Amino acid sequence: MKAEHGKAGTAPEAAVPEAEEARGSESENLLFGGPLLYTARWADHNNAFFEMSLWTMALQLPRLVAFTVRLAWSADRRALWTVGAGELVRGISQAISLIAVNSVLATVLAAGSIGHRVQAAIPAMIGVAVTGVVGALANAASTSGTGRLEPKVERVATETYLAHVARVELAAIEDADFNRLMDSAQYGAGAARRMVNICTGVIGSLVSFVAAAGVLTVLHPVLLPLLVLMTLPRSWASLRNARARYASYLRWMQHSRAGRLLVQSLMRTGPAPEVRVHGVGPFVLHHFRGMSETSEAEHSRLAAGRARVRLTASALTGVAAALAYASLGALLATGVMSLSIAGTAVLAIRSGGQSLTTLVLQVNNLYEEACYVQDLERLLQEAARHEIPAGGLPLPDELSLIRFEDVTFHYPDDAGDADDADGPEGLVAKEKRPALKDVTLDIPVGKIVALVGENGSGKTTVSKLLAGLYQPDEGRILWDGTDARDLDRSQLWSRIGMVSQDFHRWPFTCRMNIAIGRTDRPLDQQALDAAATYAGAGKLIAELPRGWDTLLSKGYKGGHQLSGGQWQRLGIARARYRDAGILIVDEPTSALDAKAELEVFDRIRKLADSGRTVVLITHRLASVRHADLIHVLEKGELRESGTFEELLHKSAAGVFRELYEMQRVQYQDAALPGQRTADAAERSDAR
Repeated sequence: MKAEHGKAGTAPEAAVPEAEEARGSESENLLFGGPLLYTARWADHNNAFFEMSLWTMALQLPRLVAFTVRLAWSADRRALWTVGAGELVRGISQAISLIAVNSVLATVLAAGSIGHRVQAAIPAMIGVAVTGVVGALANAASTSGTGRLEPKVERVATETYLAHVARVELAAIEDADFNRLMDSAQYGAGAARRMVNICTGVIGSLVSFVAAAGVLTVLHPVLLPLLVLMTLPRSWASLRNARARYASYLRWMQHSRAGRLLVQSLMRTGPAPEVRVHGVGPFVLHHFRGMSETSEAEHSRLAAGRARVRLTASALTGVAAALAYASLGALLATGVMSLSIAGTAVLAIRSGGQSLTTLVLQVNNLYEEACYVQDLERLLQEAARHEIPAGGLPLPDELSLIRFEDVTFHYPDDAGDADDADGPEGLVAKEKRPALKDVTLDIPVGKIVALVGENGSGKTTVSKLLAGLYQPDEGRILWDGTDARDLDRSQLWSRIGMVSQDFHRWPFTCRMNIAIGRTDRPLDQQALDAAATYAGAGKLIAELPRGWDTLLSKGYKGGHQLSGGQWQRLGIARARYRDAGILIVDEPTSALDAKAELEVFDRIRKLADSGRTVVLITHRLASVRHADLIHVLEKGELRESGTFEELLHKSAAGVFRELYEMQRVQYQDAALPGQRTADAAERSDAR
């Protein structure tokens, strides 16, 4: 099946919407259902490059330059002064140089002997040389200042971005709109850096153009229109080619994105077995070739269009140049202008024309980058609205009871917890019902409290509300009678430690993967050793290539990869090192073998014996036998509470007993070699 090449686009200005919404090639339609388009917010700015006319750019220039100056001012004021002074001095030296050149030409072309004329022109020649040196020094100073400013501006923007993001509520991070804004704002930090260089180019081009235009106006007023006449065709051609190139990029990047996905599919470890067993390699390569051919056709179309534009621009520039030089000739013939002024005018027209062409492109680029930086500004405003409150009431020193009182909670749109959603159906269900509804339960301090139930029951949601990661939509969470909303959140978190099956695997050393559980105190190797021993990870760490200093990130030199069970041991050690009074344990043994699982639950029981509170979330009901209190949730509601024995000896209609019997039967019906199942024994006895 041969992949279609696709039709070439039309003119760049008209083709932009089509480039984003174009139908994909046959391969893209088959594999992805069409072109791969990003849903991130920054993708909304793709057309910004095409939305400005020359007049709009002129109106936007002061605002964009002022915005860039504010960013640079906050990053490095001295470097900003260096850049500004350098560009200003360079422009002034350029104007003085043109005047000095005019003086040289006037002296050399005057009457008299050659020696006398050359001698008379020496001061002006020295002036040309001095202004050239001053201009070069000013340009070097500006380049140096820009080089210092760029990384500082990006650092300041990135630090501001990260500081605000780290302080927002978890609900904001999981909100789809806020998440898209974060993506775009993150790109805005790099755009802020690029804006410094672009803005320097804008200022430099503008100063150079003003200098050339000022000299032409002084020489003769009619020369300024000649400068504009010769410059407009080149500016138009440069802008049109740039937009055509960007339109082609928008069209090509969809194919490139799809091609990268196919390349990664053949290179990654995950799909490698299926690629080989199912013979997927030739199939993927076939479609990669088809999409590449589509991109090649687009590049050919772009090259042909660029050639046509350049030819048209050259013709228009030639006509404009003929008119300009004809006008200069007429002024010379009528004696209105001297030959020296005409020579200086030619130099000024060429210099000013190049500056104006560069200015048009730089302002256009500045406007595009500013769109992303403005998203950074919007993020800071949104982050301030969702910021975690600072301060609050102190937590009781001797806490005795945490109580959920009529708590109802809904997840933000497109957010939720893996435990509380069953794939697409789970997400749909959350739109119709809350994750928790009117839940009232107690968590006595110093006890083991288990939360059990099926997927989507709300177990993990309860744990995250308890940890202060979310706030209830209705109801209260009381810490010895004080609403958690009124408590100092930082103090609350200092009492909490978490172990979950999807805890983050930091790309740090083994030591830091455990020590990161308590970053507010100096590293304590003795405590690290104790935490590793507690989690049964001592032997694992000893066998690592560099022990505690082994980098746990494959793909880097010296990096090492752990299995899921080994990572889970480190996660348990991390929580133990944190030494928190309340430990939330969410499916802590999902990747461990049966023996290790028993060891972990034994250690959890010992934690409660030492006075810590353990909130245990698990699907394996036999593991909660020693819990002091079990809460059974179903579809976001609390169904039962009690000890293991109390729940097990309730009527057969009890949710806990029903779930327990379902799990127990799975093991009861599995006979070991030489044994009979219960059903087989019953049939034998009947015979």
